[in-house]
Amino acid sequence: MQAYFSGRVQKLVSKHGKITVGWDEVLQPDVPKNILIQSWRGQTSLAQAAKGGYSGILSSGYYLDLAWSTARHYTVDPMTGPTADLTEAEKKFILGGEACMWAEYVSPENIDSRIWPRAAAIAERFWSPQNTTDLNSMYARMALTSRKLDNLGLTHNSSYDEMLRRIAGSDEISALRTLADVSEPVKDYAREELAPVTPTGLLPLNRLVDAVRPESITARNFDNLVSAFTAGNVVPGTEAEIRLMLTRWRNNETEIQASAEQSFLMKEVVPLSQSLSALGTAGLEALDFLDRGNGAPQDWKTKQLAAIEEAKKPTKAQLLIMVAPSVQKLVEAAAGQSVNASTH
Repeated sequence: MQAYFSGRVQKLVSKHGKITVGWDEVLQPDVPKNILIQSWRGQTSLAQAAKGGYSGILSSGYYLDLAWSTARHYTVDPMTGPTADLTEAEKKFILGGEACMWAEYVSPENIDSRIWPRAAAIAERFWSPQNTTDLNSMYARMALTSRKLDNLGLTHNSSYDEMLRRIAGSDEISALRTLADVSEPVKDYAREELAPVTPTGLLPLNRLVDAVRPESITARNFDNLVSAFTAGNVVPGTEAEIRLMLTRWRNNETEIQASAEQSFLMKEVVPLSQSLSALGTAGLEALDFLDRGNGAPQDWKTKQLAAIEEAKKPTKAQLLIMVAPSVQKLVEAAAGQSVNASTH
């Protein structure tokens, strides 16, 4: 039945000089060879299509609506795993890939921020050698690309402050932005699972989860600083910069509480702000232990790690605090443990 349906569609499409593209479910016996297979399930079905003589493209790993980090998208390559074992003749059937964006949680106001600049990095993946994998270099270029997109009129940055102003009910958004800059939406399909009400097409996309970016560059930069500091690969001023950020997060709670009295949209982010404040306090205490050179007490470490694990959990606001793993590195370093210096 699938092959029959696909064949009929293919004839209609070909009549208008177009090429039929079908998800990998259409890959059935007797499906016309000139239907292009788009794999959303991974390289296995892409390899099966190539072995069968079908051209294909990969979408698995490139779904922007899942709110993955740019690095996670960037490390996916159509020619890895099962496709890497294809013959040279079979590899020619793999044409590349396509980034996808499902639109249940996008509006004209935030759609650019859900697509850009991460889509530019995915495009670079498609057009770059497979051994181009330097993430720090990629992020540096992405920042430049983001500014170029601003100049072209895209709103992935300009809509951010406007959404925060509406949420805060005020032009004073410094505290809310401090919180938003280190937050990300929950990943994959967790938003549906954690929704306070059943989402429908009438759901207003006016909450902080709709405004924050899919990836917190602030959190990534903070993790780079912490990783270098705990590994001993530091430059003068690194600890001072870390302290400044932690202090800001610790003290931000007071202003958030005040803003919550002015806007009902702020009330759901108060627990998130409280967790960020606790993380700031934990990080500052860890730095104090490290400066004194005496290991942190076991009961302090146990208490802080428990609080950090709690802070890692998604909130009812369907948000994640992305600096929690970095603060954990500081706590573990203060307690005398080895620290994993991997990049966020």
